[in-house]
Amino acid sequence: MTGYAQVRSSADGASSQPAFTLSLKSVNHRYLDLQMRMPSETDGLEMKLRRLLKEKMNRGHVDLTLSIERAGGGAMQLNRELVNGYLQEFRAAAKEFSINDSPDLNAILKMPGALSGAASIVDEAMEAAVLERAEEAIKRLNDMRAEEGKGLEQELRRRMAALAQVTNDVEQMRAVVSKAYFDKVQARMNELIGGKADADRILQEAAMLAERSDIEEEIVRLKAHIRHFLQLLDSAGEVGKKLDFLLQEMNREANTLLSKTAGVAGDGLRITELGLAMKSEIEKSREQIQNIE
Repeated sequence: MTGYAQVRSSADGASSQPAFTLSLKSVNHRYLDLQMRMPSETDGLEMKLRRLLKEKMNRGHVDLTLSIERAGGGAMQLNRELVNGYLQEFRAAAKEFSINDSPDLNAILKMPGALSGAASIVDEAMEAAVLERAEEAIKRLNDMRAEEGKGLEQELRRRMAALAQVTNDVEQMRAVVSKAYFDKVQARMNELIGGKADADRILQEAAMLAERSDIEEEIVRLKAHIRHFLQLLDSAGEVGKKLDFLLQEMNREANTLLSKTAGVAGDGLRITELGLAMKSEIEKSREQIQNIE
């Protein structure tokens, strides 16, 4: 589910703690996919934030952005020892290999640790402050996602109600379609054998084929899947993957129902229309399920 949350912290002059802004944005995704945009040299804090997000969230593509700034402008500082060591090694290598070249200042300043700024003052107190506000941001994000989830739940219940009604309509037509299929098979067999075969044998073969075309099992399973689906909507916790699996099973039953009733005229055509309506409701539900944990 989608959502956005942002928290800010002002600079603490008493402890020289810098100000920071932390924002979270989530969009739909089958799994939990975390993307972190943070200042350099904050690997330890990044790991803690990842752990926190995994504890509080189950699905979604989540972007976390953390920006830190010093009070008073946050001037950068040059790591002179690191830069001096790089220059000495560069000159030694140039002399050894007879290379006439000069160090590139831009390349030097891009080296990890060459410049230190806000990230260099992320101490334990700063980490604790960021993690505390991160929990607040996650709660806001999840509250927004939960509100969206209520609307999705209502939509899915409407879809299941429509699917249940279509299933009932098909069930009421099952006997008529079976009779039509039986008659069709019997007529075709009479046509092929020219009326020379034993009548009882023809009826037996026709009955077997008609039984294979019976859609009672598909109807029973569809009803059971719909009941299970609604029970999961009533339950708490992570249900998105289970709902998606149930919809796959429903789609399988709808496909089987359509294949069994293919080629039957009259009410058989009506069942084909209803079967396609089933698949439409199922597919629309699957689109929504991708947004649910």
